[in-house]
Amino acid sequence: MAAEIAEEFTTNGEPNRTLPVDWNIKPTQDIYIIKSHERNLEVVSWGLIAPWSKDGEAALRSQSQAINARSETVFEKPTFRNAFHKKRCLIPASGYYEWATEFGELKSKQPVYISRQDSHLLAFAGIFDTWRSPEGVERKSAAILTCDAVGKLARVHNRMPVFLPRDLWDSWLDPELTETKPLIELVNSREDDSALQFWPVRPLVNSIKNNGAELIEPLEVGDPETLF
Repeated sequence: MAAEIAEEFTTNGEPNRTLPVDWNIKPTQDIYIIKSHERNLEVVSWGLIAPWSKDGEAALRSQSQAINARSETVFEKPTFRNAFHKKRCLIPASGYYEWATEFGELKSKQPVYISRQDSHLLAFAGIFDTWRSPEGVERKSAAILTCDAVGKLARVHNRMPVFLPRDLWDSWLDPELTETKPLIELVNSREDDSALQFWPVRPLVNSIKNNGAELIEPLEVGDPETLF
């Protein structure tokens, strides 16, 4: 996966460590991010640790509640605002899962796998930060920006990640860009759903014990687990 990310995003150097391929990443687990103009590839944990966390237990609890940041309020929320203005990143993924709401064609809580039609990696707009424990141990973490779902994805769920087009990557990663208005304009220039595809998958993904390519295999039309 690291090699694929390096090729897709033209990253600089090797990551601080490599991660195994994972088909079922859970909150607080390690993920890759791409940061800075140099596009350095780094490993952090998923879920932004609240800066005021007093110990490791509080840090873990806070990040499990902050895996996503709403793009509409990220610039003002205490957990996210400093990272939004000063520490932005790209979070690469081959795809992601969403669980259908009752508003679409799928039954409620039906797991769905979402990816690009052209097999390229997704680029989520992300933010990251570094928290230091009382013992002086540093822990880096990140969160994914989300927005209202549009187009066909709105049939699945009312929220989706902020997908950044390639021509905005450098601007998003620019540490000199700290003003709220132009940053919001970047977020609002996100990609729509036109390059995406999705299909329902079996509920195997609901258990973190399950991990493998079989998790993204599509359910056949007419399977009783869907409403097709």
